[in-house]
Formats: sequence, structure tokens, C-alpha cells
Amino acid sequence: MRRLVPLLFAGLLGSALADPPPGYPFKDHDAGLRQARAENKPILLYFGRYGCAWCDHVNRKTFSDPGLKQIFSDHYALIYVDAEGGKRLRLPSGERVTEGELGTRLGAYATPLFVFMSPEGKVLAKIPGFKTVQDFQDYDRYVRGGHHQKQSLMEFLGSKP
Repeated sequence: MRRLVPLLFAGLLGSALADPPPGYPFKDHDAGLRQARAENKPILLYFGRYGCAWCDHVNRKTFSDPGLKQIFSDHYALIYVDAEGGKRLRLPSGERVTEGELGTRLGAYATPLFVFMSPEGKVLAKIPGFKTVQDFQDYDRYVRGGHHQKQSLMEFLGSKP
């Protein structure tokens, strides 16, 4: 029994890790911003944190879809930020903040939080919580289709056929 308890504990921790989804080209904040500007790609900023079961769930259930992986890998600069991290980041304005401060500024009070941004760092949509493949496909149409320029995300989703 003594050997079983550490194994069970390790298994529980392993199932709750919330690193970026495997196989995606997520970068740290600064490298992702440089990529977005250099390639003129919109940004998908993913706020996760260690121990976030919903982050782990979205990684396993949603980000495992090969079609979604193709869309995000080809058309976005992907950035993963630890919502509780202390690493210093530079905003597009030049201001320096910590990962945690950036999360607070963008309303990352719970994880996961997905923030779609322009290559210049303008927030186009903030989406909290677990999302499905279909949800992310809708957000992609909203962002890359330019709908964010004329209507809110909720208006766009409400007019969806």
C-alpha cells in the first residue's frame, strides 16, 4: 500500500498538468508576438496554469482534433502563458509586466482563457473555459473572416446559420 499511494498521487498530478497541447507550435509570449508581426498572423493567446483540470480537458478533448491543429498551426501565432507565472513580458506598447499581471489585465481570473488578438496585440475576442472543436472553428471564422471589424463575437455567433 505504501508504494501504491505515491503512484496514485503521481497519476493524479500527471492528469492535471496544463502545459500547452502537445504537437502545437505554441511559443512564449515575446517569441509569439514577434512571429505574429513578422508573418502578419492573428494571435491565439492561451492562458493556462498548473493543476487546471479544465485546461487539461480542453487539451485532450479539443486540441487533439487534427483539423483544429492544422487551422491553428497554419494561420495563428500561438502563445501559451502561465496565468500564475512570474516571467516578465513586454506588451506591444513596450510596457513590461509579469505573466500574472498580463492575465489580470486581460481578465484571466479563471483558466483556461483564450484571447484572440491582431498581430499588433489588439484584443479581438476573449473566451473563457472549456470549448469544443466546433466552438474554435466558429472563433476562427470570426477572426480570420474579419467579422470582428463589424460585430461583436456574440452578434456573430447569434447570426450563425
